[in-house]
Amino acid sequence: VMVWLRRCTHYLFMVVVAVNSTLLTINAGDYIFYTDWAWTSFVIFSISQTLMLSVGAVYYLTFTGVPGTATYYALIMTVYTWVARAAWFSLGYPYDFIVTPVWIPSAMLLDLVYWATKKNKHSLILMGGVLVGMSLPLFNMINLLLVADPLETAFKYPRPTLPPYMTPIEPQVGKFYNSPVALGSGAGAVLSVPISALGAKLNTWTYRWMAA
Repeated sequence: VMVWLRRCTHYLFMVVVAVNSTLLTINAGDYIFYTDWAWTSFVIFSISQTLMLSVGAVYYLTFTGVPGTATYYALIMTVYTWVARAAWFSLGYPYDFIVTPVWIPSAMLLDLVYWATKKNKHSLILMGGVLVGMSLPLFNMINLLLVADPLETAFKYPRPTLPPYMTPIEPQVGKFYNSPVALGSGAGAVLSVPISALGAKLNTWTYRWMAA
C-alpha cells in the first residue's frame, strides 16, 4: 500500500509542477506584444522557465534515479504548453500569443550530468543547474527567430489604449540591453543552482512525508 501511495504522490506532484509551468509560460511568454520591452521580457521569460525546469526535472530525476527522466519531464511540459497554445489560438488570439519554451535540450544536459557523474546528486545540482541556466536562454532564442514580426503582430491585434500612468517608459539602453541571452544565462546560471537543490530537497521531503 505504501509503495502505491508513494507512486501516486509522486505522479500528482509531477503533474502539479508541469501544469504550473504551463501557466507560468502563458503569463511570462507574452513578450511578443511588448515591442519596446521585448528583450527585457525575454530575459524574465528565460529565467522563469529555467527555474521551473530545474526544480521539476531535478525532483523527478532524483525520485526515479534514472537518467532520461528529466528529458521526459521536459517533454511533458512541452506537450502541455502546446495544448494551451492551441486553446488560446482557438479563442481567437494570434498563434504567437504563447511562446513554447525550448526545454528539452537543457533537460538532456541535466540527464547527461546525472549519468556522467554516476548519479551524484551534488554534481547534478551544481553542474546541471549551471548548464540549464546557461543553455536555456540560448535555446529559447529560436523562439525570437521563428515568431512573427512583433510590430506586425502589434498592429494586427492592438491592445486598448492605456491611460497615461500605465504607459510604459521607453527603456534605456543599458549594459545588457542588446544581449538578452547573456543576461538571462548569467542570472539563470546563478539562480538555477539553489532551485535545483530545492528540487532535490522536495524529493527528500516527499519520501519523509510518505514514510510518516
